[in-house]
Amino acid sequence: MRYSRRDFGRITLAAVPLAKAAGAARINSKFGGVQIGAITYSFNRIASPDPEAIIRAFVEVGLGEAELMSNHCEALAGAPPMPVFPRSGGGRAPLSPEQQAERQAALEKLAQWRATTNAGTWKAVVKKFNDAGVNVGLLCYNMQDSMKDEDIEYGFGMAKGLGVKGMTTSTTLTMAKRIAPVADKHKLLVGYHGHDATDDPNQTATLESYETLMGYGKYNGINLDIGHFTAAGYDAVAFIKQYYAKITNLHLKDRKKDHGPNVAVWGTGDTPMREVLQLVKKERYPFPANLELEYPVPQGSDIIAEAKKCLAYVKGCLV
Repeated sequence: MRYSRRDFGRITLAAVPLAKAAGAARINSKFGGVQIGAITYSFNRIASPDPEAIIRAFVEVGLGEAELMSNHCEALAGAPPMPVFPRSGGGRAPLSPEQQAERQAALEKLAQWRATTNAGTWKAVVKKFNDAGVNVGLLCYNMQDSMKDEDIEYGFGMAKGLGVKGMTTSTTLTMAKRIAPVADKHKLLVGYHGHDATDDPNQTATLESYETLMGYGKYNGINLDIGHFTAAGYDAVAFIKQYYAKITNLHLKDRKKDHGPNVAVWGTGDTPMREVLQLVKKERYPFPANLELEYPVPQGSDIIAEAKKCLAYVKGCLV
């Protein structure tokens, strides 16, 4: 399935917001015509208890484009926090009855807060970023199979309030089928984040799964994680050439093939990062390429230093 540039224009221009409130001079992280940003998940480890640390990180690293996680958006808007329970043995331990009760009470409180939100709630969050010189380009709203229809609508309402040009989500093909008519109704492109779980037919991982989810609706698109795509055994360059019209954004990370690990030194893995970035530059594709930092931070470093290092590598691929 191929898409023309005319198709691309019809889909994406309908999703572009009319205007954003004027803020500080925008941080310039566009290199060779390619907009580089980051998903705020990259700074998850510094987001609590002060979510505004995320915005300060974008400024310090020099990133002018944000893909905003919905939980970070809510935290910046003043949502009541969810309890954090300790991990055990490297994994999440089963919750005790007391912890389950605490979590349920927090969920009920959060639901009550969500019922009070409106477009103004999210515009205030955008202003925080704009005032720091950062554009909020996309909302990442992960949708689970257990969600009700009103939960899906809540995410689209958040996106509309933020004024973003699209949404991204990690979810199943089952949910993609439910989301498609909602995306079509709102005329907002949703990019489905791929992984490398090629043994699970309900995940966005195989080439067939991407075809399936796009077939569900006009506004079902792709958030292509080129690291996971490489780990799954596929060619990101060829895929982008074929499906560029349905791509909301790229996620940049370096992974090894055959479901291999993330590598901390970008350029030493198997992901064709330079080739992908050069393709986006050459073809002038308008979607951003966002850092997604998932590898363990090396001893003696921190996430800000790692983000600067990764940004420098990406810039070197483009200029």
